[in-house]
Amino acid sequence: MTYERRKDAERNRHQLRTDLNAVQLETLDGLERFGWTLKFVRRPLFQASIPVVFDNDRKTFAILEVDGTLNEHPAFDIRSD
Repeated sequence: MTYERRKDAERNRHQLRTDLNAVQLETLDGLERFGWTLKFVRRPLFQASIPVVFDNDRKTFAILEVDGTLNEHPAFDIRSD
């Protein structure tokens, strides 16, 4: 049986929020009112965590910068399921 980490992220959404700072949480709260969802947090070695959010259609993704701004054009792509 193959272990799929992305499914754990779905179940632990509340736990994902613990990686965010206060301004990122404030931005996320506003985005959630419009259907955006925190899907996962990238944790690159020796760098700050990168929270990744998706719109309600799951067609657009963005990252929450450390200062709480929404970056809709990050320097990486995400594969589709």
